[in-house]
Amino acid sequence: MSEEIQDHAGVTFPPPVMYLLCLLAGFLVDYFVPVELLPNGVQYIIGGVLIVGGLAINLSGIIQFRKFETNVRPDRPSSALIVTGPYRFTRNPLYVGLFLVYAGIAVASDSVWVLALLIPIMLITQILIVPREERYMERRFGGEYLEYKGRVRRWL
Repeated sequence: MSEEIQDHAGVTFPPPVMYLLCLLAGFLVDYFVPVELLPNGVQYIIGGVLIVGGLAINLSGIIQFRKFETNVRPDRPSSALIVTGPYRFTRNPLYVGLFLVYAGIAVASDSVWVLALLIPIMLITQILIVPREERYMERRFGGEYLEYKGRVRRWL
């Protein structure tokens, strides 16, 4: 089915799974070629703050999806344009949260390789996933989404 006629963003592989696969690949490389990132002890504090911050953003975003009774998954139709909660500050709070959790895990585990693999996953998100979602939202919500898009940044 073509992207123009389907009632979803056309993102069929779950983004959290992509983040998880990169995380696992980073740990695999780190197992064979460990490279320290930070002095002992510091990584737990910084990593913990990033993880908690990312989880808080994700929870807040998911609460908004539940409140407006729409799908959080990009392979399902959206029934509402959410512009409240974290969506007042970024059009993609769930990706911001995933990024922070991933970065926090990389830092807390003291893995340069896990952190380095955050770059390709961010590029995939920026170049392949978000534009599909934005095209879908423009088709689905028209001028309302375009106004929101003009007012709120894609990221932070």
